[in-house]
Amino acid sequence: MKLGLQLGYWGAQPPQGVGELVAAAEDAGFDAIFTAEAWGSDAFTPLAWWGKDTSRIKLGTSIVQMSGRTPTSIAMHLLTLDHLSNGRVILGMGVSGPQVVEGWYGQPFGKPLARTREVVDIIRKVLAREDKVTNDGPHYPLPFHGENSVGLGKPLKPIVHPLRADVPIWLGAEGPKNVAQTAEIADGWIPIFYTPKSAGMYQPWLDEGFARPGARRTRADFEIAATCHLQVVSNAEEKKQVLEFMKPFVSLYMGGMGAAEANFHNQVFVRMGYEDLAKEVQRLYLSGEKDRATALIPEELVDDMHIVGTASEVKEKVAQWEETGVTTLLLSCRTADEIRSVAELLA
Repeated sequence: MKLGLQLGYWGAQPPQGVGELVAAAEDAGFDAIFTAEAWGSDAFTPLAWWGKDTSRIKLGTSIVQMSGRTPTSIAMHLLTLDHLSNGRVILGMGVSGPQVVEGWYGQPFGKPLARTREVVDIIRKVLAREDKVTNDGPHYPLPFHGENSVGLGKPLKPIVHPLRADVPIWLGAEGPKNVAQTAEIADGWIPIFYTPKSAGMYQPWLDEGFARPGARRTRADFEIAATCHLQVVSNAEEKKQVLEFMKPFVSLYMGGMGAAEANFHNQVFVRMGYEDLAKEVQRLYLSGEKDRATALIPEELVDDMHIVGTASEVKEKVAQWEETGVTTLLLSCRTADEIRSVAELLA
């Protein structure tokens, strides 16, 4: 089991002390650090800034929103950072949701599976640099000859020769079709709300993708990078307090992260068997009753989603996650001491 440090995206202001966390993660043997983006800070710039003082640890995005850049622009970020880091980049991407894609980026959200396939294909063409990059797909045609085109576009190769033609591409995916496509075309999967209890639900979807003609990977060499909060506590009472603290984050994603008719995170909880709960939490959250929504979140759900317990309990739970196929745990650690203690416990 590899460990990744999940740095996430910024709040109202840039976070403090991140350089110390990154240095501690590299010294402690963490495999990678990951940055994210929503509609504030971007994923690539902090990764380059904090990664400049490292030499071994991998640099990953979890995740880059596809609609925020054209596929060739994503590839340019990727080949640039891969050179600067001497081949340590992992590209994690996802489609985000319609509220962000259409409200923030001003792009259409429709047909996310087809768009994802085109984006991945174009990025791989850029990195391979075998020929001038073209694409006949409807979402990102290259060259562009659509409305308002002046007709002068021509196929191009990247000026810079990419350091690696096979930079790992991991995709964030939640639904059955998206997970299956991820297993088919990607090098890894970044699930959200993956848990040992829900792991069995995903296996047929993954197997479908691995079985498709031309699938890039097999289960044996496919990465599954699951995000969770890991915390060692002294006793049951302290564990209860930590789980209580985590409940608002669960209710946010279950009830408030998306529109009522299109909350993909909410649908994950429905598939996990919490349909009635997810519906009521969403109703309360979107009506402004966030505290009541949070009060409905059961402790056992939060416990399943995260790794909280005494040292022996944490080691046992980590083993359970690993048994389900998880290859990397993406952890949000708050201090350098916490990073060191987690690495020592799980060494």
